[in-house]
Amino acid sequence: MVLRAAIILVLATGMLPSPYLQPVTGDDGERMNILLITADDLGLQLNCYGDNTVAMPHLDALAQRSVRFETAYVAQASCSSSRSAMLTGTYPHTNGQYGLANADVGFHVRPEIIQQSIPNVLKRHGYYTGVIGKLHVDPEQEFALDVHTKEGFGSRDVVRQVALAEDFWRESSDQPWFLMFNVFDPHVMGKRPPGQPAFPDVVKGIPADPIAPDDVTAWPWQDVDTPVTRKRIAGYYNCVQRVDAAVGRLLKSLDNSGQRERTLVIFLGDHGPPFSRGKTTCYEAGLRVPFLLDWPGLSDAHVSPKLVSAVDIAPTVFDAAGVETPAIVQGNSLRAVAQRHPTSTWRDTLVGEFHFHGASSFYPTRAITDGRYKLIYRLPGSIGNAIVSVDGDPSNREVAKLPSDHPAHPLYQKLREPPPLELFDLASDPHELVNLAGDSAAADIETRLKAALESWQESTNDPFRDAAFRNAVGRKFTK
Repeated sequence: MVLRAAIILVLATGMLPSPYLQPVTGDDGERMNILLITADDLGLQLNCYGDNTVAMPHLDALAQRSVRFETAYVAQASCSSSRSAMLTGTYPHTNGQYGLANADVGFHVRPEIIQQSIPNVLKRHGYYTGVIGKLHVDPEQEFALDVHTKEGFGSRDVVRQVALAEDFWRESSDQPWFLMFNVFDPHVMGKRPPGQPAFPDVVKGIPADPIAPDDVTAWPWQDVDTPVTRKRIAGYYNCVQRVDAAVGRLLKSLDNSGQRERTLVIFLGDHGPPFSRGKTTCYEAGLRVPFLLDWPGLSDAHVSPKLVSAVDIAPTVFDAAGVETPAIVQGNSLRAVAQRHPTSTWRDTLVGEFHFHGASSFYPTRAITDGRYKLIYRLPGSIGNAIVSVDGDPSNREVAKLPSDHPAHPLYQKLREPPPLELFDLASDPHELVNLAGDSAAADIETRLKAALESWQESTNDPFRDAAFRNAVGRKFTK
């Protein structure tokens, strides 16, 4: 098999056919392959990010040879919106995927932006393109994919998924390829009988050594420690062990194909865990994800303090593939950051947002951090409701069992009735428990982050700045 430089990105993607073939070459004259890997609902619950609840030898090994970004945000902590940003390099407020593709109300990426997405651009330049598992970005048929193996959407059979990846590589023949490999774990199970756990502990023998509820404690950003919450958390970690197994098998297969040393790898979650104050929020547990980048021959393995976003994936792919980045892209290539280029400039703030999850959860929000301080701004005059519980998380009910003076009570009250503004010092308060908004001692910080957020909204032409637009969207999509 002819060796080709390859990029591996851990995420989810879509595919579609394109009639335009304009071959280009990379710097060494050989075109790169791209493998993008995502894990569904995976936050910072990895050893390499300081969480040692379960062993993750394969992800640890990937981290050892990668640039590990300490602070990485998805664009929105909801599956379809997050993935739309990965594939197009644009924020959901720009591309139109405001909420879930399966919400049945018409959320979708603007067709003209899809034509500038990773699979479509690469397809026009002679790439063989594919997605294994969930694409979950509408309209799916507009993505230029030669192969879209939906068999993996909802499947936790990681052995089967890796076999599908091997089939894809063989079928690519001598073409350069782009493959988005999506691991469904640690997403909750879909419709299930009453009493069945949200997370399956073992699937086809994986993991071999599942943990039990007594092996975990409450999430520190929820602070609701009951037998019910511990059981759910333990199930989540058992799913994370399957993510590790999937990545290990996938990269071993890539090694065996002879392509690993010419492969750029990017691994990340599509957003944080499906627990209250995580997924569907602009808190750190929702927006912040693991992000690993291994670009052999170019990147210098290290821990990077640079603030990176999922919108940086598309321009990084285009850069590595040697194709021009479309003007619509709002992210930046990670090439210079990966090389630790001493003169490279980079963003000094990082932004995430929220609009919808399903069709009854419209609560447009913006969040911005400089790496230490974090401002969350809920746009005024909106139609809709904040999300108190996501994917059946029982913590909002379990908190009622705690003493009346327990500190978790005000956290959940804020979920029910969110304040318009929150400000946190992430150095002293990493779990965002103490709101400094309005505190005179933090007034300068609040003013500075507000100005930076307004500048970002202007530079990205955020239409949700306009109250009439917000309310029109709310009326159109809210059931």
